[in-house]
Amino acid sequence: MTTPQSIHSTVENALGLVAYQPGAVVSRELVKKRSGTVTVFAFDKDQGLSEHTAPFDALVYVLDGLAEITLGGEPRRLSKDDMLLMPAGVVHSVKALKRFKMMLVMIREA
Repeated sequence: MTTPQSIHSTVENALGLVAYQPGAVVSRELVKKRSGTVTVFAFDKDQGLSEHTAPFDALVYVLDGLAEITLGGEPRRLSKDDMLLMPAGVVHSVKALKRFKMMLVMIREA
């Protein structure tokens, strides 16, 4: 049996990875690889990301709070434990209806 040279693994509480800050959007990139990224965000109430597109598919997982994500012109409310798949190239925006935290997983095509 072969043992990996080094394995870096820790157990973390996802909610504690990034803190809320008044009037701000805070992010922390957890994984950055050619194949994709994993980033945790904390949005104060009424903060957001303006309309934009991404060249990669993305999965949003809401860790806390309440948000409105508009995807392809259709607003959707997401709360704790909700997930939303956002296909590459589709216009979307994010607004915190209450303070909220999300994990964003972006997958790049090989």
